Amino acid sequence: MKNYDLITPEGTKDLLFGECLLRRSIENTLLSIYRSRGYSEMITPGLEFFDVFSLNSRYFPQENLYKLTDSKGRLLVMRPDSTMPIARVAATRLRDAALPLKLCYDQTVYTTEAALKGRSDEIRQTGIELIGSDLRMADLEVIAAAVDSLSSFGMSYSLEIGHIGIFKELVSRLDAPDKVKERIRRLIENKNFPALNDLLDSIGSSSTTAALKKLPALFGGEEVFERAEELMPDEHIKRLLDELRCIYADAAQLCGENGTITVDLGLVNKTDYYTGLIIKGYLQGHGEEVLSGGRYDRLISEFGYDVPAIGFAVNVNGVSKVIEKNGALPEVPAADAIVFAEEGCEVAALKAAQELRAQGLIVENALFDDLGSVRAYAREKRIAKVVVIDSDGKEDQE
Repeated sequence: MKNYDLITPEGTKDLLFGECLLRRSIENTLLSIYRSRGYSEMITPGLEFFDVFSLNSRYFPQENLYKLTDSKGRLLVMRPDSTMPIARVAATRLRDAALPLKLCYDQTVYTTEAALKGRSDEIRQTGIELIGSDLRMADLEVIAAAVDSLSSFGMSYSLEIGHIGIFKELVSRLDAPDKVKERIRRLIENKNFPALNDLLDSIGSSSTTAALKKLPALFGGEEVFERAEELMPDEHIKRLLDELRCIYADAAQLCGENGTITVDLGLVNKTDYYTGLIIKGYLQGHGEEVLSGGRYDRLISEFGYDVPAIGFAVNVNGVSKVIEKNGALPEVPAADAIVFAEEGCEVAALKAAQELRAQGLIVENALFDDLGSVRAYAREKRIAKVVVIDSDGKEDQE
């Protein structure tokens, strides 16, 4: 039998010192942005009943969930997503609150995908949910917050937008089982053109399959809309394209000099509760998105409260990885002083250290019984000042 007492589970890691400082800095920066926009923080339990994630519009396969049971034998999961628990809270404890609700969060989600090497099963997410408005202004508010989030990391970024309604409209016209439709979605998401073409050819030739074949290639700038309209001459889809075109034009004005925005009609997030606008954000030098979200106007109704909503989450793990890769891991600051107590002067030394901390300094209490060891420790730790409290109550500094 193997022992696993010296390692962490797959998909997890210990964070040390500078990694922790970086993580907290990212989280605090993002929360500050959201609070300045009027969002209030909330925290949902790390454990939820499985029922929360087994609604009609969920897409959380059981094999990707960490499951356990409570003392009554009821099935629980470790939270794989923050949006659905927040939808639960909005439909219950916040049902009578004035709309719109502007909520933000900073918490961990847990999910497992065994096929992915180097994955993180424990992901820190910081994000927002804007509940109770389906106005275009709400979409732009969320896009502006996403731009502020990406800009705050001090590097070049790109924002992609799409509309899940276009894919859903097309795939609804196929005479195919749900499993096949899900496979089509995955192939479009991964831009796997050969496998997508083969699968759609097996279904048959039609204007719908032709459009689905081209969908992952419809990304870029303003020209995407003209290509899409030629490929999909359908009034309902044209209305969705016009809606997205307006959002794209306005969002382009929100991006700063370090940001670019593109439209990608192949954005088909695996989380099936999205109904409209989809957004993804990327940082230079990192191939995976660090920000993702979109509009989910029907999700909260499945908890018994029919209100529209939109939001996004920042993958703090991903942002940390990019910053570390660029060599910007912060150093743990050295203490400004260390206080050594001669025998019998321990309380006086603790009080002296506290007085120095009140001045805004980082101060350690020496845990050695001789001054020579304290000096050696101070040199090793780059502590500039050694304060000695002697039996006469005097304070000497070195």
